[in-house]
Amino acid sequence: MTTPSQTPSSRTPPSQTPPTPATSARPPVLSLRNVSKSFGAVRALRDINLDVFKHEVLAIVGDNGAGKSTLVEILAGALTPDSGAVSVDGASVSLASPAAARSLGVATVFQDLALCDNLDVVENLFLGNEMFLHGLLDEVSMERRAWELLGQLSVRVPSVRIPVASLSAGQRQAVAVARSLLGEPRIVILDEPTAALGVAQTAEVLNLIERLRERGHGVVLVSHNLADVQAVANRIAVLRLGRVSKVFAAEDLDYEALFAAITGASTQARNTTPDGEGSKA
Repeated sequence: MTTPSQTPSSRTPPSQTPPTPATSARPPVLSLRNVSKSFGAVRALRDINLDVFKHEVLAIVGDNGAGKSTLVEILAGALTPDSGAVSVDGASVSLASPAAARSLGVATVFQDLALCDNLDVVENLFLGNEMFLHGLLDEVSMERRAWELLGQLSVRVPSVRIPVASLSAGQRQAVAVARSLLGEPRIVILDEPTAALGVAQTAEVLNLIERLRERGHGVVLVSHNLADVQAVANRIAVLRLGRVSKVFAAEDLDYEALFAAITGASTQARNTTPDGEGSKA
């Protein structure tokens, strides 16, 4: 969470806020209706209603324990909701497994990256999606494609044939993000994609997110970094205690209202004196 002295508005000019596309005239590519999930007595998600449209970035923000990771796992097919419905292009679907989610065009990059340290970059990128030529692994095509994907992120690695264990944290994150581009997904879910990246690589990832939006993808960006959210998001959905507290249009974003939605604080509290009388101080 950024502090008041580091609010995104002080880091990114308002003019850079991406416009929110009109959504009323087009159906969502992905919809959640009354989605709930519990773990024993703990209700992680309660009646979640969200829409993801083509050509837009929907940011999901919230404090720790708000339910962001559970929501990501449901969309990725790693968890099954207890109730509610998920639809793609208006048709009800079951994201019963990660393979089912991928077959429906939903690609996810988890915060833990899900990389195999003992495999090289190419093997990690194409694990489960190998390319074949005449019944044999097409190593040349996979290596060429690996360099192409990494080039889109401006990632510098000594070789795509070295184990990912030898890469830096930023390079490992970039490999995981590049892997999400395989299969031309329609919906890309990024869970804290810039958390381990440097300034230059963060800028490249944000540029990639914008390119995904321009190509027609629906992008779900889960992030604690509100500056990154402001730079690329069209809409911002706030999760608090497992519920959607508020959905903001990026161009009309009020940061005081955003922080209040995240923390549950009243926006009037800061302007109220102890005796209950309003104060302009």
